[in-house]
Amino acid sequence: MDKEVEPMSMQLAILGLLMDKDYHPYEMSQEMKEREMHNYMKLQYGSLYYAIEKLKKNGLIEAVEVISGGSRPDKTIYRITEQGKSEFERLLLKEMKLPPHLQHPFFAALSFVRYGDQEEIKAIIQSRIELFEKEAERMWALYEEHVPHASRAVLHMLYGGYRYTVTELNWLKDLYKDAAADRLSDVGEPLPVLPLHKS
Repeated sequence: MDKEVEPMSMQLAILGLLMDKDYHPYEMSQEMKEREMHNYMKLQYGSLYYAIEKLKKNGLIEAVEVISGGSRPDKTIYRITEQGKSEFERLLLKEMKLPPHLQHPFFAALSFVRYGDQEEIKAIIQSRIELFEKEAERMWALYEEHVPHASRAVLHMLYGGYRYTVTELNWLKDLYKDAAADRLSDVGEPLPVLPLHKS
């Protein structure tokens, strides 16, 4: 991804959460994990506090309350400023205009798969299938869990992640069929598929 995307995604996530309500940084990180944001945005939780300080310095967020922690560090609660709301709108629209990035670790490898250990390749594909079967179940459960309280936009995001996972799973199963039949090196015959973009 473009180097600009990573910090922008973190800033967008922070400002977006603060559009909902005021937050302490730790609560932000927990909410990001709860919403599975790392699946859809380039997030590094270790850079959260750095990003918060940068947003604060630029006047996009401000401390609204400091809660004494006694023997523990004080908790600073942040809120978004009017300037921050304008910046959030700019980042939101910019993020939505970014082109998608199709980077799959298998794609480069498949061009040369005929030179690899075929049994090992089949085992790798099979293990990936098992992984995505579990992931598909998890993503569907996550979607159902959020139905009662999440907005339709969030539900579309979660369902989109689920559909992506199922598409990947089905593609891996088709790939495994050819691998199991030792057909990955065959030439001159189309796959038994139809164009999915035409209805």
